[in-house]
Amino acid sequence: MSDNFRQKPRVLSRRALLGTAAAMAATPALAEGCQVGPPPHEKGAKVWMDMDQVELDAAYDQSLYAPTIGQFRKRFASISETTRKRLGAPKRFSYGPTPVEGLDVFPARTPNAPIFVFIHGGRWLRGTAKGYAYPADLFVNAGVNYVVLDFIHVDEANGDIRVMADQIRRGIAWVYKNAASFGGDIKRFYVGGHSSGGHLAGVAVTTDWQKDFGLPADMISGGLLMSGLYDLEAVRLSARGKYVKFDDDMEQSMSSIRHVDLLRAPITVTYGTFETPEFQRQSRDFAAAVKAAGKPVELLEAPNFNHFEMCESLGNPYGPNGLAALKLMKLA
Repeated sequence: MSDNFRQKPRVLSRRALLGTAAAMAATPALAEGCQVGPPPHEKGAKVWMDMDQVELDAAYDQSLYAPTIGQFRKRFASISETTRKRLGAPKRFSYGPTPVEGLDVFPARTPNAPIFVFIHGGRWLRGTAKGYAYPADLFVNAGVNYVVLDFIHVDEANGDIRVMADQIRRGIAWVYKNAASFGGDIKRFYVGGHSSGGHLAGVAVTTDWQKDFGLPADMISGGLLMSGLYDLEAVRLSARGKYVKFDDDMEQSMSSIRHVDLLRAPITVTYGTFETPEFQRQSRDFAAAVKAAGKPVELLEAPNFNHFEMCESLGNPYGPNGLAALKLMKLA
């Protein structure tokens, strides 16, 4: 891929989208800036925008901005177990031939109910459906089928997130085709994801479902993209490039901001002000790109929430992501 081709999406985002981004909300005024890195007189060469390598690596490492990450992981597991005790064990289905290609369904209590498919995060390296059962309380109580996907981790996919995206797409397609088996309504079919799952959700909502799967182009009714990554150029330059084997095709095909023309559903993009500066910027830039393309988008900034608090809030009907999900489905 030529340098000119690789740079084109950034030129578009800067010229066509900066004004849109500024007008969308007062979000940059509340957002936190870069908090990790050397003092100005010790900074190294610029790698991305005004960041040197240390700052850029930190800007894609949420643990440096939310050091209690270990507590959150344990709590996600414990509150997911509590949810299973309340709702019962989920229905388990396979959507593909390998053992990891499975999904959990927490069915709504009434038939012909909406569907929300959740894609978990974990730096593309970790996470399971079992650990993200806790939002099911919110969705089931609201009369929605909650589906959470399992899929391969990037280190098991030889560093190729395209393999992960392929599984995610096939999992979503399976849910759509088999919704009747658990009482789902495909006319109210929503997809969401957080962090690296937000990235994969962005890939999902910019998929050509008709061309690639023979499904309706507008099969997704709405998307909730939480604290995600939507342009992989900067990510490729960061320390994440040590375990994701980026190439030009991966960067291009897996950057949803470059495929906004395929978006057919209204989306909500969310982030917290205590997240890293790059996660905040990525959310603002993606929302601005969607708006500049004339497509429906809502950008939601959550003051004083860090990355993992944003994820946990999906299980709270009054939290930023829980309320955003209900509003997206017109249930709030």
